[in-house]
Amino acid sequence: MTRLLVPFATPDVSALAKTLKGFLHERHDAGKPPPTHVELLNLLARSAGLRNFATLKARALAAPAALPAALRAQEAAPAADAAIDLKALSPTARKTLLQFDESRRLVRLPHKLSVQQMASWALWTQFAARRPYTEKEVNAIINANHTFGDYATLRRELVNMKLLGRTSDGREYWKEPHRPDGEVRAFLQAWRAGLR
Repeated sequence: MTRLLVPFATPDVSALAKTLKGFLHERHDAGKPPPTHVELLNLLARSAGLRNFATLKARALAAPAALPAALRAQEAAPAADAAIDLKALSPTARKTLLQFDESRRLVRLPHKLSVQQMASWALWTQFAARRPYTEKEVNAIINANHTFGDYATLRRELVNMKLLGRTSDGREYWKEPHRPDGEVRAFLQAWRAGLR
């Protein structure tokens, strides 16, 4: 059986180290032994802002070809920050950025429809083109990119906006090919740079 290589990157290694140190101190203070291999993988994933290692692995399975590009984008983010002027963004784009945490995960379902739809574009970028997905894979990708536990509503919104297509029985999903308009492209550039 071949081993799945799961890339791991963090935009701030200092924050990762502080979070990991905190987890390890809590274990030590509670009198627990050092973490096992699996526990350490989960701690690393949580330190990077993910739910657990399974979430990190699901991202790798969902878009293996996109991962190296995502890692390069994270490394280039500080340079991109300087080129983005938040004041130049539309009010909807600025409101949408506030719906995400520092790990670029959606933290709430926006009440305003235009903000909800713009946030859906960020989820759309997490899917690979020309690749079929099962509903379970779609749910895993959505779960890895939001924190409030309502993957069904987000999946339905992606389908309603025609960002994702699906068969009538819901067994297979795919990313619909789209070219976002200028407002959405500006939002996505700011979102990728981690601006809020």
